[in-house]
Amino acid sequence: MLIRYSNYNIMKTFSIKTLGCKVNQYESQQVRELLERFGLRRLDPPVRADLAVINTCCVTHTASAKSRQCIRKIRKTNPESVIVVCGCLPAAQTGESTRLKTLHTTENIHFVKKRGDLARILGQIVPPGPGPNNPIKSKNRPKIKHKKELCNYQRLSPLHSYDGQTRAFLKVQDGCDGACTYCIIPKTRPIVRSRPVDMILEEAQALVKAGHKEIVIMGINLGAYGQKTVRRKNWPNRQNNKLSELLDKIAQIPNIVRIRLSSLEPADVTPQLLDVLCKHCNIMPHLHLSLQSGSDAVLRKMCRQYNTDYVREKVDLIESRLNRPAITTDIIVGFPGETDEDFEKTVNLAEEIGFAKMHVFRFSPRKGTVAAKMPDRVDNQVIKRRSEILRELDIELRRKFRELFIGESANILIESYNSSPSGRCERYFMVDIRQKDISDLKFQIRNNDLVKVRLIRNSNSSMAVLGIPVGGRIEGS
Repeated sequence: MLIRYSNYNIMKTFSIKTLGCKVNQYESQQVRELLERFGLRRLDPPVRADLAVINTCCVTHTASAKSRQCIRKIRKTNPESVIVVCGCLPAAQTGESTRLKTLHTTENIHFVKKRGDLARILGQIVPPGPGPNNPIKSKNRPKIKHKKELCNYQRLSPLHSYDGQTRAFLKVQDGCDGACTYCIIPKTRPIVRSRPVDMILEEAQALVKAGHKEIVIMGINLGAYGQKTVRRKNWPNRQNNKLSELLDKIAQIPNIVRIRLSSLEPADVTPQLLDVLCKHCNIMPHLHLSLQSGSDAVLRKMCRQYNTDYVREKVDLIESRLNRPAITTDIIVGFPGETDEDFEKTVNLAEEIGFAKMHVFRFSPRKGTVAAKMPDRVDNQVIKRRSEILRELDIELRRKFRELFIGESANILIESYNSSPSGRCERYFMVDIRQKDISDLKFQIRNNDLVKVRLIRNSNSSMAVLGIPVGGRIEGS
């Protein structure tokens, strides 16, 4: 059924607001390219855009509340805009989107409950183009040959570029049917699917051609690439080499300078995967392993697919193959039933491994998950205190890790240039270049440049290392 709105014939501009994870950010880029193909111009900030797309998150109650607040705000500030609400909030079966009852009955707002319907709905909302004799074509985008394509567009297409930042995310896998008791994602993205290798390689080539020097390979459960489930007990031989095979192919694309992997679980780190990392110098020595807790008792309650001894085994394997790799992690503090002893085990394991960075999250019960109904809730003040302890430890561990490389050289990809340039090195920590150290250079440093620097000392004012450029830009930069 064709969707029609009162301002259907005057739609010329759009805006996109993205909340949540890297996968949402990637999908918003797909929406951007689709609407640009339709001939619309993006407004940023979204002031009076004809079409406002809100890509929501509901992984926590706070994220859900922020998504609902964003919808109301855009509706209030842009009452004439057509609003499309997509992402996890309308897809979740938690009833939270029904709190926006008055908006559900408004003509100019549409909640996309099925992700596969998004492209089709956008194709129906955007007004028809001028016709085959005057086709719509935005710069560097494929031509739409006939206006019927606008209403028959069935899916979001692979990306040609990643607008607004130096590194590009590349989604290769989607969905999770896991049983982690704290997580709502299996209800928002329940279908586990992987993209075809040829399509991934074609998109990676396009991103390189667009000038992106670093590509982050990601998914909802990246280690399940090529599988129909994330539950390893249902995999043949409980092993999966599909990700390492894909990564090997991506690394061989001409002119691809840097590759990173997004979050992995410990079991995703296989000898085959490490073989590929050792084989290709353009794959960064940085692995993010989702730990969540250093207590086996808590991990069992979370229904994670590993224990702490297994984590230690995998970390030892990584460090035996890679030179001082950056191992980063996520930790949830205050899971139901977490005792002082459980928390102490988490602190001890973090110190033992020496994480290069920790993302510390306070547990909050998420409606629709098993953990939301678990007894033995941890007091909020206890959770706050434990979080502060881990964050202080995180600062110290980061400093110790960066200290390992003082006096050595590193390649940094310039990501920002406010008062002075800065960017991330191979092992993911930030490197700042002081303005006085670039005044005598024979070349100008720009965003997206890859620059070789000598690391001189830890910064006292930020969690970064100070670096001095040595030589010129790296070839290909």
